[in-house]
Amino acid sequence: MAHIILGASGRVGSAAVDRLLERGAAVKGIVRHEEKAQALKSRGADAAVADALNLPALKAALRDGETLFALTPETGREENVLGETNDVLTNYHAALASSGVRKVVGLSSMGAQHREGTGNLVMSYMLEHALDGLVLTRIFIRPAYYFSNWLGYLESAEESGVLPTFFPVDFKIPMLSPDDVGHFAAEIMLNDDRDMTIYELSGPASLSSADVAKGFSEVLGKEIKAQQIPRGQWEETLRSIGFSPDGIRNFIEMTEAVITGRSQAEGNGTISAQVDTTLLEYLEKVVKRV
Repeated sequence: MAHIILGASGRVGSAAVDRLLERGAAVKGIVRHEEKAQALKSRGADAAVADALNLPALKAALRDGETLFALTPETGREENVLGETNDVLTNYHAALASSGVRKVVGLSSMGAQHREGTGNLVMSYMLEHALDGLVLTRIFIRPAYYFSNWLGYLESAEESGVLPTFFPVDFKIPMLSPDDVGHFAAEIMLNDDRDMTIYELSGPASLSSADVAKGFSEVLGKEIKAQQIPRGQWEETLRSIGFSPDGIRNFIEMTEAVITGRSQAEGNGTISAQVDTTLLEYLEKVVKRV
């Protein structure tokens, strides 16, 4: 029986695979493309190719599973963000019902306690409630904002000296490394069997866009300044990078929820946990990798 990782080629999923392999566990990663499956096999994991919207393929992939790491995939390009999320989660429920999986560790997000009004974060609320009725252990991890969300700006920041941000430049929020989240999830898969546990996971500090710009400055060796994108330009900015109209609407609603504090940790009936990687440690590793 294997520990199965959905989204095994992503930042969090890939880190979970690595930690499980380090622990000597049997691991199977689920990806959507054969070349990514081959890459997983080269690292010592088993692999399956399956799209979450393809129920027969998903059922086959989960058949020999003991635990499952599950997440809600998003690209910003969906025509109906929450509708497609519902389709994916319906398939998770059906595939798990016919599998041997006994425990699911779900990648949720801070703010998942709200069932509406938080844009993309509603996907995490849906995930936390999608497996009701199944006889298995359910544990959810609600991470803070990922350091990796800033990496798309790395090249342009180096060229222009400007780090664009949707947030006020001095507005601080909890942030953390996606690698740490994957490692934390792997340890939960191996060691924690408390049903309906929710971990709210933060990094070593809350940071602002200005702090991130300072980190960019240190690793790039040139001055980078954070600059907020005016609210009137948000839609066009997102449209220019390929977001769908519904993807834009949900991203903006989520961003406003973060700014107003609606996405903060619930802190009631949850377990607060902290990981250690600093922003600078993460950026130095990523820049060397690039």
